[in-house]
Amino acid sequence: MSKIKLSKEFIISTVKLALNEDLYPSGDITSSLIKNDKIITVKLISNQSAVVGGLVFAKQAFALIDNKIKFIVKKKDGSRTKKGSLVALIKGKANNILIAERVALNFLSHISGIATKTNEFVKLAGKKTKICCTRKTIPNLRVIQKYAVKLGGGTNHRFNLSDEYLIKDNHIASSDLKSLVLKAIKNKKRKKITVEVDTVNQLKSILGLRFNTVLLDNMSIRNLKESVKIAKKYYKTEASGNVTLKTVKAIASTGVNRISVGSITHSAPAVDFKLEI
Repeated sequence: MSKIKLSKEFIISTVKLALNEDLYPSGDITSSLIKNDKIITVKLISNQSAVVGGLVFAKQAFALIDNKIKFIVKKKDGSRTKKGSLVALIKGKANNILIAERVALNFLSHISGIATKTNEFVKLAGKKTKICCTRKTIPNLRVIQKYAVKLGGGTNHRFNLSDEYLIKDNHIASSDLKSLVLKAIKNKKRKKITVEVDTVNQLKSILGLRFNTVLLDNMSIRNLKESVKIAKKYYKTEASGNVTLKTVKAIASTGVNRISVGSITHSAPAVDFKLEI
């Protein structure tokens, strides 16, 4: 899998784009009404219990507007916070803090939301089963979202289409399952191979072929248990398909090695933070 990198250059360029979106073409015309020399101290507070994530993006938003603004962190990325907890203190010129406020909070709310949602799944799945994200991410935000998943205790699946072979139902519908697996084995060049099946019979038809992971898609708990029992001698096992907080514990109880959950990136609710002057 491609390595998730949060380099300083990446963070700066990402935050710059967000600030440009918010300030083009005339800047913050409202905050410009405030006297430029007024110094304030602002509390960054969590309005709910959450796993905090994205503080480095929030800090950079203020720094790019005014590098004299002090961003004093009271919590670390990946730490838990309770409702009403102080996450950071921000000191500097009032108008400059207000210019960067929404961009900073947007990054913090989104990344913390994914981390928090992921952590809920991780706790329910238990220590033996990994929770994985998918490619169901907002375009151009995949690095950030997969970083958030890791903060919540989850595991990153492949980053993009070049990372590994993943033979899914539509590939199979366009060709033949066994021949596709054999071609992938022949051409793998150190790439891992995952094969999706949705029935026990499909699994049996490829059993023993030399690939890495079998993806058990949209199976009942009964069929999952049977498939894991059959496959575990040969492959790592993964379950997917409409996984929710209500179903993840039962899915994990089948003994699968990992469970992939699209909703932790595409549908995680934002965490509510506020700046209090």
